Amino acid sequence: MPVVALLSVAVLFTGGCSGTQDTSLSGDPSESATAASWSPSPSPTPSLTPPYPTGASGCHDNKGWTAQESRDWVGLVVNTPKENYEDDQVQVVSLPGYNGPLCRKITVQVEFWKLVYGVADGVGGERLSDGTKPVYYFDIRRVKRVELRTDASDERKIDLPKSLYASDRSACEGALLSITVGKPLTSKELPEEIEVGGDESRWDSAPVDFRSKRVADYELFQPSAPRVCSPDGKPTADPADVPTPGSQPTDLYPTPDTSFDIDDVLRSPTP
Repeated sequence: MPVVALLSVAVLFTGGCSGTQDTSLSGDPSESATAASWSPSPSPTPSLTPPYPTGASGCHDNKGWTAQESRDWVGLVVNTPKENYEDDQVQVVSLPGYNGPLCRKITVQVEFWKLVYGVADGVGGERLSDGTKPVYYFDIRRVKRVELRTDASDERKIDLPKSLYASDRSACEGALLSITVGKPLTSKELPEEIEVGGDESRWDSAPVDFRSKRVADYELFQPSAPRVCSPDGKPTADPADVPTPGSQPTDLYPTPDTSFDIDDVLRSPTP
C-alpha cells in the first residue's frame, strides 16, 4: 500500500511540471485532470419546508382544522391595505405551497366600519384643554361587508369604500377594517375602546381589542384630528389652530427658579 500511494503522488507531480498528462498509467485521461483540479464540494443547502405543502391531490388537507388554525391561515393569505405596496385594496394572495391551496374552502368576512369620534365634556361641560390627552368616545357602524369562500387557489381583490377613505372626509371620521373567520361580527364582538390621537400617521398600528377570537387581522385608519371634534362628532375648529395633545407643556404652574450665584451672595453687604 505505501508504494501505490507514493506512485500516485509522483504521477500528479510530474504532470504538473511537464504541462502534459501521462495516460500510460491511467485508462481515462479525464481521471488525472479531475484529480488535479479537485476542490471540496459545497455543503448542500437545506430546502425550506413550505408551511402549507400540497399533497398528491394538489391541495393542502385542512380537514379537522381547529378555529385557531383556520384563523392563522386566513391572517396569512389576506393582505390589508397597509401590507400592499402598490394599491389600497384587500387582497387574497395565491402562492401555492406557501398558503395552500386548501382542499376545503374557508368562509371569510371582510368588513369595513365607520368610526366617528368626539371629545367628552369635562366637569361643568368644559372641554379638556390643558394640553393633556382628551377623553375620546366613538360611534361605530358597518359600511361594507364582503363574504369570501376561499381556498387560495386564485387571487381576489376587494376595493375599499371610497367615501370611507376619502382624503376630504371629516377630521372626526376614521375607518376600521376587520378580517374574520366564519360569520359576520356581532355588536357584542366589536371593540369597546379604540385609542386614537397619539400618532397622526395615516395607518395606525395601535392594538384594537376585539371581543372575539375569530378576528384574523384588522387595520385602523384613524381620524385626522379627533382633538377638534365636539361631543357629537363635528369639527369645531381648524386642526391647524389646535395643537396635538401632548405637544404642549402639561405643567401649568412651573416651579420658580430658586438657583443663585454664590459670588453674588459673597459680594452682598453684611446687614
